[in-house]
Amino acid sequence: MSTETNVVSRTQNRFGIRTIAQVSMLSAIATVLMLFEIPLPFAPAFYEIDFSEVPVLVGCFVMGPLAGAVIELVKILLNLVINGTMTAGVGEAANFLIGCALCVPAGLIYKRNRTRKTAIIGMLTGTVFMTIIGCVLNAYILLPTYATAFGMPLDSLVEMGTAVNSHITSLSTFVLFAVGPFNLLKGVLVSLIVFLIYKKISPIFRMR
Repeated sequence: MSTETNVVSRTQNRFGIRTIAQVSMLSAIATVLMLFEIPLPFAPAFYEIDFSEVPVLVGCFVMGPLAGAVIELVKILLNLVINGTMTAGVGEAANFLIGCALCVPAGLIYKRNRTRKTAIIGMLTGTVFMTIIGCVLNAYILLPTYATAFGMPLDSLVEMGTAVNSHITSLSTFVLFAVGPFNLLKGVLVSLIVFLIYKKISPIFRMR
C-alpha cells in the first residue's frame, strides 16, 4: 500500500510541477505578445489589438479554465510591473475580466467534450461573452476611468472616436461602433489562431 501511495504522490508532484511550468511559460508568452499592439482604423488610438489571449486560450484547452484564468492574471500582473498603470489598477482589472470572458467559457465548454466542434462552439461563445462584457465594462468603468486618469471630460474621448468614425457621437455609439467591433474582431482573430495551431502544439503539453 505504501508503495502505491508513493507512486501516486510522485505522479501528482510531477503533474503539479508540469502544470506550474506550463502556466509560467504561457504567461510569459502572453506578456510578450501584450507588448505588440496593432491600431485599428475604426477606433481611437488607445484601442489597439494584441494577441496575448492566444496563450491564455491554449492554456484553457490544455489544463482547464482555472489554469487559463491564472495565466490571464499573471499576464496582467507582469504587464503591470513592466508598464505600470495610469488607472490605479482599474483598467488592468477590467482587462482581466474581459480576457477571462473569452477564454474561461471556451475552456469550460471544451472541457466537457474535447472535440473540434465543441472547441468552435466554446470559442464562439467566449467571443460573444467578451464582446458583451467588454461593452458593459467600457461604458460604465473603463472609459470614465480613463477620462478621469487623463484629466479630461468623457466627451473628449467621444470626440476622439468621432475623429476616426463619424457615426460615433455619444458614449453609446462609441461602445456600439468602436468597443463592440474591437472585442468582436479580437475574439474572432484569437479563436482563429488557436483553432489553426492547437492540434499542432498540444502534444508538446502532454509530453512526459
